Amino acid sequence: MNKVYILVILFVMFLSYGNSPTDGVSDKLFSNDNHSNIYLLSRAQKVMANKLDFWFTDMNKKGLFNGSVLVSRAGKVIYKKSFGISDKYTQQALTDSSMFQLASVSKVITATAVLMLHEREIIDINKPFKFYFPDFPYENVNVKDLLNHRSGLPNYIYTLNNEICKPNYQMDNSDMYTCFVSKNSREYLKPNTRFNYCNTNYALLALLIEKTSGKTYPQFLKEELFTPLGMKNTATIVDIDLNSAKVTKPYDNRWRPVAFDASDYVLGDKSIYSTPFDLFLFSEAMYNNRIIRPETQELAYTAFSKEKRVDNYGYGWRLKDYKDPDKKEVYHNGWWHGYRSSFHRRLNDTLTVVILSNQLNRSAYQTYKVYEILDNTKGIAQVDEEE
Repeated sequence: MNKVYILVILFVMFLSYGNSPTDGVSDKLFSNDNHSNIYLLSRAQKVMANKLDFWFTDMNKKGLFNGSVLVSRAGKVIYKKSFGISDKYTQQALTDSSMFQLASVSKVITATAVLMLHEREIIDINKPFKFYFPDFPYENVNVKDLLNHRSGLPNYIYTLNNEICKPNYQMDNSDMYTCFVSKNSREYLKPNTRFNYCNTNYALLALLIEKTSGKTYPQFLKEELFTPLGMKNTATIVDIDLNSAKVTKPYDNRWRPVAFDASDYVLGDKSIYSTPFDLFLFSEAMYNNRIIRPETQELAYTAFSKEKRVDNYGYGWRLKDYKDPDKKEVYHNGWWHGYRSSFHRRLNDTLTVVILSNQLNRSAYQTYKVYEILDNTKGIAQVDEEE
């Protein structure tokens, strides 16, 4: 009987050993993560996770990165971790639920909302914006020209500089529109002449979503995207408490707080707050055609500015290697008042890379390093397949 008991104990120990992390990968790589299990990763993915952790940890120790990261492929989270602090004065650590201002990554979500309404035939992106807003003074600016930054409109942030600099003023989109239209500033370019990145385009698109859907922009996003996709830590600036412990505080690269101004409350071009995991949910929903149809996505990922030879812009997405189907990357970066953000997706292997930071340093944009780490493990992946 004692021999049987000993054999049972040894067998249980063997099973426990067999399920322990291997290749030096630590459980800490997935701390506070209820959605990813380190034990389910292949050997190649564990190596990727280790290398990513080494790189981001080193960047954090050198004072070059403070933020949260997520890397996934084919629906599986390979790596997710937060580094540094949310608030300098309380020294509160960043967590999986810490919310970052997405800055211009918000444009991806705005464009997706417009395309949702286009699919429902509520918005016709080929119509002039003036069709929906008759008092709009700029002729021949079509909705699609706003989506792909070919409207030629002046940037409201510069045009309305005096209004934006008013103390204790929170400018909403209606205020922006009224002031912008009343100034009737000269066009920067004739419509559809060439690409010219401009925040005005997406602030106007937020108004278009409101007018055609019958819902406020925050309400539409919440009811049509955030809640259905389970994006529990995503909202616009008007729906969050900026003093909440969940909302990160913005800093420059010397850890000085960055002040807001009136334009922070203009939506569409920026001012959505989110987390890497919520953007992963959004990305996966796009890969699985849960938001807009494949043909609509293909339209969004189409290069519309032929004069740009290296990279390009679709509807709400920047495009890299857009002529190579194996390498084609759709992405958007953001930079606003102490925040930097990167949201990259490589379509061929359904890769998602999200890097969000509440400190102004360029390391948040170094997604190329993530690609290098992932792509340099192909030999290990082949061994996994052979085994």
